[in-house]
Amino acid sequence: MDYIAHFKQNVTIILLGAGESTRFCSSSFPKKQWLRIDTKPLWQIVVEKFSSFGFGQIVLTSSSTEVKYMQETYRGCRIIKGGDTRSQSILEALKVVDTPLVLVSDIARWNIQKDIIIEIFKAYIDSTHLACVAPALRVADTMVLNNANQQTILPREQCLAVQTPQLSQTSILKQALERGEFSDESSAILALGENVKYIQGSTLLHKLTFLDDLYTLAHLKSPSQQTFIGNGVDIHAFEEGKAMKLCGVEIDSPFGFKAHSDGDVGLHSLIDAILGAMGAGDIGDWFPDTSKEYKNADSVLLLEHILEFSRKIGYVIYNIDLSIVAQVPKISPYKKQMKEKLAEIFSLPLSQINIKATTGEELGFVGRKEGVCVISSVSMGFFDWSKYLSGREHR
Repeated sequence: MDYIAHFKQNVTIILLGAGESTRFCSSSFPKKQWLRIDTKPLWQIVVEKFSSFGFGQIVLTSSSTEVKYMQETYRGCRIIKGGDTRSQSILEALKVVDTPLVLVSDIARWNIQKDIIIEIFKAYIDSTHLACVAPALRVADTMVLNNANQQTILPREQCLAVQTPQLSQTSILKQALERGEFSDESSAILALGENVKYIQGSTLLHKLTFLDDLYTLAHLKSPSQQTFIGNGVDIHAFEEGKAMKLCGVEIDSPFGFKAHSDGDVGLHSLIDAILGAMGAGDIGDWFPDTSKEYKNADSVLLLEHILEFSRKIGYVIYNIDLSIVAQVPKISPYKKQMKEKLAEIFSLPLSQINIKATTGEELGFVGRKEGVCVISSVSMGFFDWSKYLSGREHR
């Protein structure tokens, strides 16, 4: 029997990718679901693997900050906003599921094995009154329950290390998860008093959880070395009596910039350049001037938000270059301070930051001393996780 063909019309794949990777990434690392294999993020690799098996109904959960970007840059599955926890993310996904069965898996367990899925379907057909089937591994090591004040030896012959993907009856899983938080679907369904069957899992289904788990990617293609260029242009008129900030530096001036936020035209152009390199829209998409939230906002914080987003989704910035076009104020006395401020914000050496200044030659709105224009460019690339493999492959 072709088990996948038999089940696929009645099964929706739910892939969990909304987590923050707190156990995996440091402040310099992207989230594990965004590690690139050549040009593709890990979550896309997993989606396409399930698609290659013949599944057509796939729902991927994403974090609230990434869901729009993923929806606009990928069309291979349905992408929805997940919740703050695993259980909440699955419940969000179940809202768009209309099949009697769901097969739930983690993006972090990226090396999906088709034969395991077939064995899961076999077990479901061969058993009666099953609410869930999950792969699991027997435990070879001594198991200790390590509480704060007491350690308890667990009988390892009775312990299983439970993996994903897990097949569940949709209605029962929903009922189980509505009762509270669980680390996986089988434990939620067991807590409900329903029947779960565990089949033999695979060491190939190792979950990418900690930084040392990078060795599991060692045989895959390293991130592409291609460079992405983004450009940004921003213009602001002057406003009397408002403090002026330019490239994060306070400028001695009787006027500032007319804007919904603090109007830092230099940082705004850089935000657009970064978003352009990533294909992530523009500053108005992220920080609309109709939102009270960004009224008089500090543009340094807005830029830091975009930089954090770029890091999480696996980009690094190589260098930045700005051209400031201003008749007034005079930029030269502030260029060194601006450069140092940008180096601090971007965590880049000064040699990778350039600021140029020119006047409007008394032409146009700049020449009439009505405002300032800043044009910026950034170059970016994918974070190269392969550099961190040395010494980890055999730990």
